[in-house]
Amino acid sequence: MAANDGILVLTTGGTFDKIYFDTRSSFEVGDSVVGELLAQAKVSCSFEVRELLRKDSLELTDQDRALIRTEVVEADSNRIVITHGTDTMTETAAQLRGIPGKTIVLTGALAPARFAESDAPFNLGLAFGAVQSMEAGVYIAMNGTVFVASGVRKDADKNLFVET
Repeated sequence: MAANDGILVLTTGGTFDKIYFDTRSSFEVGDSVVGELLAQAKVSCSFEVRELLRKDSLELTDQDRALIRTEVVEADSNRIVITHGTDTMTETAAQLRGIPGKTIVLTGALAPARFAESDAPFNLGLAFGAVQSMEAGVYIAMNGTVFVASGVRKDADKNLFVET
């Protein structure tokens, strides 16, 4: 991918890529389904999907967030979508502030993409639209809204993102 050309998608795990084996077992984060979702949607712009981590966002460490930041800073692309668990998405977004010249959009899912009634495909589509139309900065694309990352939080009671 040439500099400034195309969209880099970094996958980190989270509910987006969770697999549940049955109602009595716990989940695990599986292979990312982002590439499949983009193929199903017939996305025609240039993109690259890079699996960075396979973790629930509650398990992300400071080192993991530093790795994400390094990948974003060193990326040839100036447009980056990051799939991320929703519980600590705002913490990672805070670590990405101040990176000049890049439009960074974090998105996730409240239900795994492998579920029939998942919000993952919609959120990914929203993130792709946002990363192509927003100015440089850090954003969160969830629940049909693109938020400036510094002005949003997850409302666990409502199970959605809201402005702060």
